[in-house]
Amino acid sequence: MSIIISRIKLPLYLSLTLLTGWSAQAQADNVITVGVAPHGGYVILGGSVIPLKEVTLAAQMPGRIVSIAGEEGDEFPAGTELVKINDDDLLAKKAAAEAQLVTSQNAMQNAQVQYNRELWNPRVYNPRPMAGMGMPSMFDGFFDDNDFMPGTGNKSIERHADLVTQGTQVASARSRITEAESGLREINAKLRDTKAIAPFDGIIMQKLVEIGDTVQPGQPMMVFSYSKYLRIQVEVPARLMPGLTKGMVVPARLDVGNTQINARVAQIAPIADNKQHTVTVKFDLPEGVPGGAGMYAEVMIPDVNSPTRALPVIPKSAISKRGSLPSVKVLDENNVPKMRLIRTGIEIGDNTVVVLSGLEPGERILINSSEPKPPIPWDK
Repeated sequence: MSIIISRIKLPLYLSLTLLTGWSAQAQADNVITVGVAPHGGYVILGGSVIPLKEVTLAAQMPGRIVSIAGEEGDEFPAGTELVKINDDDLLAKKAAAEAQLVTSQNAMQNAQVQYNRELWNPRVYNPRPMAGMGMPSMFDGFFDDNDFMPGTGNKSIERHADLVTQGTQVASARSRITEAESGLREINAKLRDTKAIAPFDGIIMQKLVEIGDTVQPGQPMMVFSYSKYLRIQVEVPARLMPGLTKGMVVPARLDVGNTQINARVAQIAPIADNKQHTVTVKFDLPEGVPGGAGMYAEVMIPDVNSPTRALPVIPKSAISKRGSLPSVKVLDENNVPKMRLIRTGIEIGDNTVVVLSGLEPGERILINSSEPKPPIPWDK
C-alpha cells in the first residue's frame, strides 16, 4: 500500500516543484510592478467604419445600360469596365466623322497640288490650248486677257491673284480637316463617357442600376470602394480638438466581437460644421481587422480640459491577446500567476500603454517571454 501511495505522490510532488520553481524564476526575471502616470480624462465617441477610398460612379451620357461587370462584393482591378451604356448611335456618328475626315484630307491634297502647279507653272505665262479652228481661234488670241492690246494687261498681278486663290483653297481644306478631327475627338470622348471604369483596385459596394435601365447624365450607377484598409470616421466636438494631432494613436473599439484596437489619426478636417460645431476626423485601422464598412465603432478621445489623474501604465510586452481582448498575468499573494482582462488606453512612447481598467497601481504582473510555461488559470 505504501508503494502505491508513493507512486501517486511522486508526480504531484514533481508538478508542484516545477510550478514553484517556474514561479520563482518568473519573479526573478519577468516580474514588474504596475506603475502610474498622470493623464487627463477621455471621451468615448461613436462613429462609423468607412473604406479608405470610395467613389460613386455616375452616368455621363444618356442611354440604356447594356452590361454590368458583377454584383455587390465582387472585386475588380483598376481599369476594369464596370458599367456600359449603349453607344450604337455614337458609333454611327463616329463612322460618319471618319468619312468626313478622309474627304477633307483628299480635298487638302488636291488643293495643295493645284497650288504647287500654279507656283511652278503659272497659268498666265502659258498659252491656252486651241479653243477652235479658223476664226474662233483668231478671236481667242485677240481678246484673251488683252494680250495684244498694249498697256492694258499685267501678268504679275494676275499671277499673284492666282496664287492667293490657290492658297486660300489650301487653307480652307486645312480648316475642314481640323474641324473633322475635332468632331472625331468629341465623339471619342462621348464614347469613353459611356463606360464607367474602375479608378482603382476595389470592390462593388452598392449597385444602383440593372441591365436594361435607362439613365440620364449625373444619375448614380454604382458605389465602388477600396476596402483593403479601413478607417473610422467620427464627428468630434470642437472643444476636444486640442487633444488630437495627426499621427497620434488612440484606443478604439469595433462593434464586431467587441474588438479593442488602436487607431491612428489620419485626417482632420480643416473646418468645423457650422451647425453641429463638430470636426470630421478619420482614424486609420490596422490591416485585417474584423468587420467592414458601415459598422459601428467607438474611439476614445483625450479631453485636455478634464482634471489630470494617475492611471496605471504597463509595458506592451506584458499584454497577451486572448481573442480580441487584451489580458495580463497578475501574481496573487501566493506568487501564482492568473490571467486577467484589461482595457487599454493610449500609448506612451513606443513601449508603454495606459490601462483604463483591470489593474491597480502596485500590482505585480509578468512580462511575456519566449520560454515555455505551464497553463495559467483565469483570475476570478
